[in-house]
Amino acid sequence: MDEIAISVAQAASSKKAIDTVLLRVGPQIGITEFFLVTSGTNSRQVKTIAEEIEKKFKNSYGISPMSVEGLDDARWVLLDFGDLVAHVFIEEARTYYDIERLWSDAERIEVQ
Repeated sequence: MDEIAISVAQAASSKKAIDTVLLRVGPQIGITEFFLVTSGTNSRQVKTIAEEIEKKFKNSYGISPMSVEGLDDARWVLLDFGDLVAHVFIEEARTYYDIERLWSDAERIEVQ
């Protein structure tokens, strides 16, 4: 799953996502293995990044999200793929919710 998570993070970065972080949260919460946290500068870019993540999962791994939340206003889009949950924020919302701080004890996986 590490390779899949990294490739999906790279797909987000290919759409100029900002500060993409991959966190291994499985040991802390047990219901998912990874959080992908990234952001865009505006709602249009947030949607584009979320669509690219979904496309990468579907085309490369045959996996569709179990749930997608937040596409309407695109301030915080959450895509749940089971073992990976992607959080795509507009920059202001990311700063406000500060997920990385909440999960600061989670292992960070390097994304090239």
